[in-house]
This record gives sequence, C-alpha cells and structure tokens, in this order.
Amino acid sequence: MIRVSRSSVILLPLSVLWRAIRDFGAVDRWHPLVARSFIEDDRPADAVGCVRHLTLKDGGVIRERLLALSDQEHFFSYSILESPLPVENYGATLRLLPVSDGDTSYVHWTVEFDTARDKEDELRALVGEKIFQAGFDGMKAAFA
Repeated sequence: MIRVSRSSVILLPLSVLWRAIRDFGAVDRWHPLVARSFIEDDRPADAVGCVRHLTLKDGGVIRERLLALSDQEHFFSYSILESPLPVENYGATLRLLPVSDGDTSYVHWTVEFDTARDKEDELRALVGEKIFQAGFDGMKAAFA
C-alpha cells in the first residue's frame, strides 16, 4: 500500500476556508483539473455515502464516495469508486487545522492506495503533485 501526504498553508481563516471547501460536490470551484462536479442522485453534499461525479478537463471521469465529514474537526474522507487511474483501495482525507500565528489555515491531504508495483513511483508523484499540490494551488487562486 502506498501512502502520499502533502500539506500547505492557505492565507484564510479556517472557518472561511472550511465553508469554501466542505461542499463535497463543488470541487470544480477550486481544483484546476476538474471541469464539472456534482453529487449523484440529488443527495445532500454532506451526507455520508453520497457520491460525487467529477468530469476532468481531459474528459476523464472519477466517482468518489464520501466516507466521513466533520464540521467540528474540519475534515472529510472519501474513497474512489471509479477512476482512469490504475488504483485500488483508494482512501483519502482532506483536513484543515488552524494556524494561530496569522489566523491562517494548515491543509493536510493524505491518501493510501494500492497499485501495480511498476506504477508506484509514477502514481506517488502524480497524486502528490498533479492532484494534491494542484488542489492547494487552486484553493489559493480561488479563495485567497
């Protein structure tokens, strides 16, 4: 199993950033790879078990299930149901923590997944840079 972890500081108070990203179905508002996102079956975007449908800018489709969401602890966890990436058992968590020096937000994104041994290095870099770091950069551009 591969584990990828990335973090960043976003120059917004935690409460402001959390309101902006807690909508599980609205990742297209801040992630530069996502052209369109919505929650399937008209379920609430904060209902554990809901499925978000992502259409990527390159035409790929990803479907993810919300596993947990906490407004008190400022995190959500999700798994991938369908993806063009050759991954299995993909479970990720995006968590916010307050940075008291300057009232900013520390964002920590982690994932564990399985893939073929010959794809491990490629996918570790892809997830860390093209997904997680691109997401942080997108948050900074969209909200800061």
